[in-house]
Amino acid sequence: MSEAQTVNDSGLARDLTAFQQNILVILAEEPMYGLAIKRNLEDYYQTEVNHGRLYPNLDDLVEMDLVEKSELDKRTNQYELTEKGHDAVLNRFAWMLSKFVTDETRADEVREVIDGNL
Repeated sequence: MSEAQTVNDSGLARDLTAFQQNILVILAEEPMYGLAIKRNLEDYYQTEVNHGRLYPNLDDLVEMDLVEKSELDKRTNQYELTEKGHDAVLNRFAWMLSKFVTDETRADEVREVIDGNL
């Protein structure tokens, strides 16, 4: 595996790199082909994402059954979250929120983010 080593037995992808977690979050929106994922990552990181980094990590996520890979045509693959990948994203958010939301003020801040008011 290129950046992450393991996924624990419960299906929670705790050992994923931030890069791999960001790929999962991007795919939570909708299935995408590789270049669309690359563009989303480049928008987030504000720098070029090398193919040599993206595709091995996508392959790792497929191997971990967090992402499903299908062929759109002879040259283009589409990537989609599996149920296990969906659960990994939700579990990550739940863990992050459990650490961040420590009082009602912070809960309100999260509600504002969810409502798009920030």
